[in-house]
Amino acid sequence: MAASLDTNNTSSNTANNPANETAIALRKTQLRRQLRNKRRSLNPRQQLQAAYTIDRIIAQSGLIASSHSIALYIANDGEIDPAPLLDRLLSLRIQCFLPVIRNNGQLAFARYRQGDRLTFNHFGIAEPAKRKRLRPGWSISTVFMPLVGFDRQGRRLGMGGGFYDRSFSHRRHGSAGNQSPRLIGLAHQCQEVDTMIQETWDIPLAWIITDKEIIKAN
Repeated sequence: MAASLDTNNTSSNTANNPANETAIALRKTQLRRQLRNKRRSLNPRQQLQAAYTIDRIIAQSGLIASSHSIALYIANDGEIDPAPLLDRLLSLRIQCFLPVIRNNGQLAFARYRQGDRLTFNHFGIAEPAKRKRLRPGWSISTVFMPLVGFDRQGRRLGMGGGFYDRSFSHRRHGSAGNQSPRLIGLAHQCQEVDTMIQETWDIPLAWIITDKEIIKAN
């Protein structure tokens, strides 16, 4: 397991302390590098096995039984690949969506059908080329999210762009009835850490699914 990112320094302590903010940003950058190297070190066979394993785990879990729309992602940079899961969902005629980065720094979600053409954004990540009737995140039932690191409290370390956090920021301010969508992180088990800081803008996960287990956030 990776070294923990200490949560004793909470976001409230760092809000007006540039030195603490800089130190935390540096530690997050170091941890991000460490965990990205771990997932990149997995060979193609291990990646393929992990992809089919999480598909099987999710299919048997019942977590998405009532979801009328599901967002996934195109794997990049060693992320665990949800492609087998996407194929399964499409075969079941479930509406599937992929994220598109908007100019405002938030994500919208484009409907994806088998064989639809993909294009690459400026980060080199594949997105649907067809972008008619983009949907906001809150209108999706379940969103499977990539991540760099996670802990069992549902705290997620992303790539640092903040796209998912901005896109689901309504969850911080809304009522209990405004907590859609359900956010589920997908990861290799090697991406788990003991503890990770949660800053004011971070949106926690409800579940994390790895190639070894299903984790309900504490």
